[in-house]
Amino acid sequence: MAALAATRPPVAVLAQTDLNTDGIRGWILDNLLPLLLLTVALLLLWLGGGKGDNAGVMRRVGGVFVALAIIGLAVSGTGVDIGTFIAGLFSTSSG
Repeated sequence: MAALAATRPPVAVLAQTDLNTDGIRGWILDNLLPLLLLTVALLLLWLGGGKGDNAGVMRRVGGVFVALAIIGLAVSGTGVDIGTFIAGLFSTSSG
């Protein structure tokens, strides 16, 4: 039995050593976000463009721009800097 154990090939460990969300974050930014933007653009053209409801379309486009700005802040990581700037506008300290 010892001879069989000695001739066995080594086992390679294929497990991931650390857990992170870099892969899913990259996939969402590269694939899912452009697909969602294309879907929203097509829906806006289809729903509002043919009926002549230009004000409704522009209201929806404004909402899409606000959503894109929020997504941009979340993805870029500059939300903390912007929050610090806004808090500085209301701060009374001079230091």
